Parts: sequence; structure tokens; C-alpha cells
Amino acid sequence: MGKALIIGAGGVGSVVAHKCVQNPDVFEEICIASRTKSKCDALKQKLDGGRTKIQTAQVDADNTQEVIDLINAFKPDIVINVALPYQDLTIMDACLATKTDYLDTANYEPPDNPKFEYKWQWAYKERFEEAGITAILGCGFDPGVTGVFTAYAQKHYFDEIHYIDILDANAGDHGYPFATNFNPEINIREITAKGSYWENGKWIETEPLEIKKTYNFPEIGEMDIYLIHHEEIESLAKNIKGVKRIRFWMTFSEKYLTHLRVLQNVGMTSIEPIEFQGMKIQPLQFLKAVLPDPATLGPRTKGKTNIGCIFQGVKDGKPRTYYVYNVCDHQECYREVGSQAVSYTAGVPAMIGAMMVLTGKWKKPGVFNVEEFDPDPFMDALNRYGLPWKESFSPELID
Repeated sequence: MGKALIIGAGGVGSVVAHKCVQNPDVFEEICIASRTKSKCDALKQKLDGGRTKIQTAQVDADNTQEVIDLINAFKPDIVINVALPYQDLTIMDACLATKTDYLDTANYEPPDNPKFEYKWQWAYKERFEEAGITAILGCGFDPGVTGVFTAYAQKHYFDEIHYIDILDANAGDHGYPFATNFNPEINIREITAKGSYWENGKWIETEPLEIKKTYNFPEIGEMDIYLIHHEEIESLAKNIKGVKRIRFWMTFSEKYLTHLRVLQNVGMTSIEPIEFQGMKIQPLQFLKAVLPDPATLGPRTKGKTNIGCIFQGVKDGKPRTYYVYNVCDHQECYREVGSQAVSYTAGVPAMIGAMMVLTGKWKKPGVFNVEEFDPDPFMDALNRYGLPWKESFSPELID
């Protein structure tokens, strides 16, 4: 049916490639591209032998012309961007220049400012409309599936959604004293930034990890959760009419936070360049280089993740509560695609989103967040491709 260019060959990129190959009726050809071509070649070697034809390429995703040249050479129907968030705009520029559909899993973040917002990418809306191409923003799990969950709840169970709590729990254990489950640089920038939530039409800002609760997660148990800023709050506040409050919660162990505080206290999480042996280096990028690569955590990680949304609102004039979530087992993910569950839960939805575009279900000109489309075919695909969801109409609420 179509061809996909996958930019990025890390943990999430590997999952996307595996899942595309599992779906050869839609993905007849893929090209895996990265700054480090050897990673792409290693993936191709693992995946070759099925119906999907696989190519590899070297590309610097910071260089728009290189991406344009690669698109012109491979001629994909869609570009799946699972590179770094800093590279979203250069890749979108390349898609505009070649009139190619685009999808990513995380919104743009300037390299020198740890603050991710949609404003830079939303500014492309008219240009994508004029070019007649589709851009799908934030199609991982969170953001991504959390937006689809919201659209599904709105379509089937509510006349109005008033309160949304998004919960991301990882009860996995990789055995290291300290490691991050996805790109260390992006992960640490996210956690050490100020928190925020949306309430009554405005942003409420908090100090980093200032608000802590506990929550008893299905199939995982009780864990500490912390309020942090997350990008889907911004798009859901824009697209879900009548919502009064949206919060995002993530679990962290005390051991993890203790290590993080020590690294902060000695300056290792800073993004301000320092002089070292005659050159400028960014401490956080150096820290990333010495921490375990998240793509290598798969064989070590045991336990489960639980990511979902709790909604409160009204239906037919009566109050209603609804909780929809996915539980993913790290070891099962590794057995299937050689990845831990954090990469798996981001990579599977990226493949599904690309499939939605290629099959015409989510195909229209412009720049969109996932909650702006019909959620039903995506929800069905989650069950088919490894992320089955569960629901409850009497969940424990977060006060």
C-alpha cells in the first residue's frame, strides 16, 4: 500500500520498524535512517526476510537539505519522525518542500530552552493545508494514545468532560542504580523543569516535582506520582471544549529522585555550556553519554507500565467517571521486539498513526493533534497490535 521513511534508530525507532514489518499489507517498503547508519543496518539485518522491503540510509536530521534529498531519493508516502524533538521543524520543512505526509511522537523543543510547546508546529498549519499534506503531532503514547483515549471518551461516554488526569506509571526495574527509560537528555530536561496544569482557562505553574500524591494502579499497585508539565495538556485544553482542569502525573521512585537531586546539585543536569579541556560541552549531554543507553535496557527490565486517563464529566445530565488505560509488560515487549515497554508504548502508536494516514482514515491537509480525528479505528488497532486497553467506570480518583 505505501512506503514509510523512519527517521531515528533508537529504542522507539526500532519498535516502529518492527511493527511496520509486522504489517506488510500497509507498509510495503520502509527506509530506516539515522545519523549512525550502522544502527539502521543492524535493524535491517534483524528484520529482513519478510514481505516488507527494507532500506537504510545515513541522514543528519538537523540538516533540512539532507532530509529533502533522502525523501526525494526514497519517495516515501509518509515520514515517521522518531528522532530528537529538536529536529521536528527541520523535518517538517523537508516534508513541506517535498509534499510528504509527516508524523512525530513528541513536540518541538528548542535545544537551548527546556520548554516544549506546540506553538512552533501549529504555526505550520496553513502551509501544510496549502501543500495538501497531513502532519500528525505527538503520536506516541503520552502524548498520543492519551489524546485518542480522550477523543474516545468524549465520543462514547460524555456530553462534557470537565476533569482529565493523565497517569503514567512505570513499575519496571532494570537493575541499574540510575538510568532513564528514554533519551536521558530529554527525560531529565522534562523532569527538572517547572510543573504546570490547566485549570479554568489558564496555566497554573508549580515548582519541579512540588506536588506529590500516591495512587493504586491496576496490576501494579500503589506508587508515588508527581505532577509535571506535559505537552498533551496544551492540545487537549485547546481541542476538548468545556474542560475545566487537566493534570499529568508520572511515577518516580525515591531512589531515582535522590540520584537526580545529587546530579542537579553538582551541575550535571545543566544545559548551560561549560569550558572543559579547551572546548565547550553541555553537562547534560555529557551525562547522557555516560548513562546506560535506554535501547539496551530491554533484556534487563522486569515489571509493568500502566498509562491511562481518568475522566470526570456529565452524560445525559448525570455525573460520570471513566478510566481507560493500558498495562504493558517489559519482558513480553522484549520477547516480541527486543525492547522494554517504554519504547514499545511509544513506537506502536507511531506505526498505528502512520497506518491511519496511509489508509486514509486520518488523512486531511493541515497540522493536527490526534484527538482531532475519529478515535475508533485507532482504538481497534491498539488491541490488534500489542497495546490492549482496559476500562473502569468506578476508578479511584486523585483528590
